[in-house]
Amino acid sequence: MFSRLFSAFKRSLSSLSEQEVLALAISSEEDDSRIYLAYADALKDRYPDSAKVFEDMAEVENTHKNMLIDMHRRRFGERIPLIRREHVSGFLTRRPDWLRHNQSLDAMRQEAELMETQAYNFYVEAAKNTSDAATRQLLGDLALAEQGHEDIARMLTEKHVPEDARKKEDEAAHRQFLLTYVQPGLAGLMDGSVSTLAPIFAAAFATQDTWQTFLVGLSASVGAGISMGFTEAAHDDGKLSGRGSPIKRGLACGIMTTLGGLGHALPYLIPHFWTATITAGIIVFFELWAIAFIQNKYMETPFLRAAFQVVIGGSLVLAAGVLIGNA
Repeated sequence: MFSRLFSAFKRSLSSLSEQEVLALAISSEEDDSRIYLAYADALKDRYPDSAKVFEDMAEVENTHKNMLIDMHRRRFGERIPLIRREHVSGFLTRRPDWLRHNQSLDAMRQEAELMETQAYNFYVEAAKNTSDAATRQLLGDLALAEQGHEDIARMLTEKHVPEDARKKEDEAAHRQFLLTYVQPGLAGLMDGSVSTLAPIFAAAFATQDTWQTFLVGLSASVGAGISMGFTEAAHDDGKLSGRGSPIKRGLACGIMTTLGGLGHALPYLIPHFWTATITAGIIVFFELWAIAFIQNKYMETPFLRAAFQVVIGGSLVLAAGVLIGNA
């Protein structure tokens, strides 16, 4: 609703003069150059080869901006109207730097490709909606320039990021993903799934009350999630270990811990005790095998060893809970 309200105060593309379209192109090229430089700054320590690609792409955008300024100077003089993307309805938008700071390398590459594609599509559509021949020609030339940017980006990547360097960067990015998200999340899922088995099933068999069992499971899951999340975030700031943002790791660990416990607590919303218990047992079976699968896929743990550790361990905890509840 608010976006529609604010868009009502924007100019339409068809209302722009040829000079304003040129000014808009200048500001857009300048913004894209700054974005590529921001990417280069974010990558220069960990991925220097890709950082160089973005630096060269920024230089290309800056060159195009200077060409557009020269064109404006020849046709309209020195004074360039102030018009930016956010002033025009339907124009592609760019996120501010603080929303890009923690993007992965692959996300930056994909967004750079999307930026060039969006710019090309914008100029093509703008040309279709323009009746003035000169403006139409101008927009067509800009579209061709943006289309050429994709080829330039590809050539720059081949120049600065050869196959072996890109492979190393991709491996480093994958390793960072594992350290920041998968490892804490897996630890949380294991803790939430296994550690809550005993209290939930003990409460179930001790009380035979599904609602009370659900409350025990809910409190155990949420409590474990908060505890695990804070522990993960507080014990390592990630600067020396290279494990990444403590907030991200804490959230990944805390959320997955809570979900691991809720998986077999939610069935106790079913009023019938044995129906709820059998359903919870089936869910536990799939939870434990899912953990073994994740360990095998992301942590390269042999599947049989992962299955033995998780499934056998989880089964023992489950049995302990049942025995205690029946005591």
